[in-house]
This record gives sequence, C-alpha cells and structure tokens, in this order.
Amino acid sequence: MTSIDKHFQEYFASVDKAGDDRCYLCRRTSSDVKTFFGFNEDGTPVNADEYGIEDVVLYKLDIMSYKGTRPVCAVCQLNFETIFMAGDHDCVEQVMREIENERDKLWPMDKRRDPDESSAPEE
Repeated sequence: MTSIDKHFQEYFASVDKAGDDRCYLCRRTSSDVKTFFGFNEDGTPVNADEYGIEDVVLYKLDIMSYKGTRPVCAVCQLNFETIFMAGDHDCVEQVMREIENERDKLWPMDKRRDPDESSAPEE
C-alpha cells in the first residue's frame, strides 16, 4: 500500500468513526484550523509579505490527524501538550468530571445573579 493509500484509509476510517471531518474535541474543520493559525485555504500564510514568511506553507497533514481513535486538530494537540507539560493530568480529569456531572455548578440557571454574591441583584 502506498503512503497516499494509507493516508486515505486512515482518513476514511477516522471520519467514519467520528461522523464528519471535524476535530473530535473542538469540532473545528480543517479550514477553521488553517484560519486559526493565520493561513489561507490553500495553505499559504494570510499576511506572508507583512511578516516575511512567503516560503511557509501549512500542509494538509499539519492541521488534522486521522491516525488516532478520532480526528484531532493541531490546535487541540498543542493545547493538550501544554497541559501535559505542566503535569496537570489530574486537573484535566477533574474539569472533565465537573463538565459531565456538575453543569449547574459551572453554569447556574439563574443568569440574573452571580451565585457567589450574597446580596440580591440591584434593580
């Protein structure tokens, strides 16, 4: 199997599991990731002349990985690498538990008042 065949097989298998071609974690498309990093759809920098980076090109394989269980974008990869380098695995697990099980604590239904404030809202 050639490398291009292997890449397509990984892509189709990953997208099939995820349902569409978006990052499993943040739901960004490849185009969204390119825009986030300051690149045009064709992979060339948006302000190449201004920053003197005419020779920099963002390749398709640099923006989304299809080799894992689900597609993951370069933005999420960098974010998680930062968390892992800081040694915050336990904190990530705690945040995930809060998001899953303590929604009301994170996002109180009463938007008129901050739950940390002891007094009633001013009218």
